[in-house]
Amino acid sequence: MPPASISACLIVQNEQERLPAALASVAFCDEVIVVDGGSTDATLARARAAGARVIEHPWRGFAVQRNVAIDAAHGDWILEVDADERVSPELRASIQALLAKPPEGVDIAVCALRNRFLGGRLGPSAKYPAYRSRLFRRGVYRHDELLAVHEGIELREPPAILEGDLDHELASTLREALRDTWRYARLESRHVAPPATAVGYLKGIVLRPLAKLAYRTVVEGGWRDGWRGLLKISLDVGSDALVWSSVLVRRDGPQVPAGAHQGSHFGQRRAGPARIVAVADRGLPAQRAAEWLGALRRDGVDVALISEQPVTAEWIPQRAVARIRPLAVIRALETERQVRIVDAVVPFGRRSRLLHRVLPHTLRPQIPGLHSDIDPGQALTLIRSCE
Repeated sequence: MPPASISACLIVQNEQERLPAALASVAFCDEVIVVDGGSTDATLARARAAGARVIEHPWRGFAVQRNVAIDAAHGDWILEVDADERVSPELRASIQALLAKPPEGVDIAVCALRNRFLGGRLGPSAKYPAYRSRLFRRGVYRHDELLAVHEGIELREPPAILEGDLDHELASTLREALRDTWRYARLESRHVAPPATAVGYLKGIVLRPLAKLAYRTVVEGGWRDGWRGLLKISLDVGSDALVWSSVLVRRDGPQVPAGAHQGSHFGQRRAGPARIVAVADRGLPAQRAAEWLGALRRDGVDVALISEQPVTAEWIPQRAVARIRPLAVIRALETERQVRIVDAVVPFGRRSRLLHRVLPHTLRPQIPGLHSDIDPGQALTLIRSCE
């Protein structure tokens, strides 16, 4: 059988400098579609010179522009890339391998986003691998046009995980970084409802940003990226404060269409089957966890295992940590949350149970009654009742 076809879709506006490299990185695709939102520079000419099919569509928001590109595509699969992103050779090879033999029952794949910031590559300060859903079957997924920003695909199923990085030029100058911070904070504030009391503003503008600064710098290891990492984290927490400051100045309801996602801040939204992650001590607890998860997976539950050693288990995604210790497990759980929202974290073994008690609340979601001592049949009933 010939490999599945693929369409690269890009949305652009005044990207004459960055676009050529992005187009060169997707030249392996069967077709390249560029939707232009009204460029006044040489973007259109450079896109056509590279052989892309150009669609001129007045800018109506990120999600609308992306859907215009999807609707114009003819490939079996869609690959979404921005003008400031590059498909690495390793990622290209992984995509081509998936197209040669698409996994049965899988309609979407995620890849690691590697940010380059002020001339240097970032790791933990930018939450690398920072998985993004950029490859999916045409006709299965679309973007939510009610979102002003953060319009990425919400996964409804366990994704394939591609090898290699999608390289992203986050900002090449401080001025650009500051401009992007203000721009996205302003857009995000449109989806946020004002808190009921002044304490809510205090938390959003001061307390949560300070806590986030400490957490991402120390717990997630952002300090390892040096001054660039510290600056990136500072801009991110500053953006959070700007969001709430904009809400305070506005003093009215969210400025989004009816039905759009609203809340205290952006985050993942629940969709598709439940996702259960087990954290297990080495040896027997890890093997038992794999068997328990395997039974759930056969019934359609999305599962993953975090342990000190790999175990023999077919189709159980595993993430190894050097030791079952707080920082290592926290970082592993943060990575799992990037792949897809986690509904419950279940510990197996004495050390994992002790650790589970001290994890941050957001990293140990629970389903009432679900624990490692019940059989998979009972666990499935509890999980289904919460979906």
